[in-house]
Amino acid sequence: MSSPARTIGRLFLGSALAFAGVSHLTFARREFRAQVPESLPLDPDTTVVASGAVEIALGAALLFARRRRRLVGTVAALFFVAVFPGNVSQWMHHRDGFGLDTDMKRFVRLFFQPALVVLALWSTREPRG
Repeated sequence: MSSPARTIGRLFLGSALAFAGVSHLTFARREFRAQVPESLPLDPDTTVVASGAVEIALGAALLFARRRRRLVGTVAALFFVAVFPGNVSQWMHHRDGFGLDTDMKRFVRLFFQPALVVLALWSTREPRG
């Protein structure tokens, strides 16, 4: 049985991912395109739509999958690692998006990605002991 803190973390992360995924496909599509690295050999809009679909799926899985929580947490953590180059690209190329309108704000944001990785792993594991 998961602890209440882990459950809250998992529900928060699942809800945030589902919301972010929907925003990829709707009102924040332009903002997300600013994060797609130029080196990615795909159309930026295709990348945004695909990553939005993945976020919706991961969010739903974090919210509702019971038997495979550990696996879902691992996949979510790997997803956060996979999209990190987009955050670095946004910082390196001085692209505004989501209120990140200075290099310092974009740089500070980079430190939140490892926190998401940790939250995805921690919130989907059973407590030890």
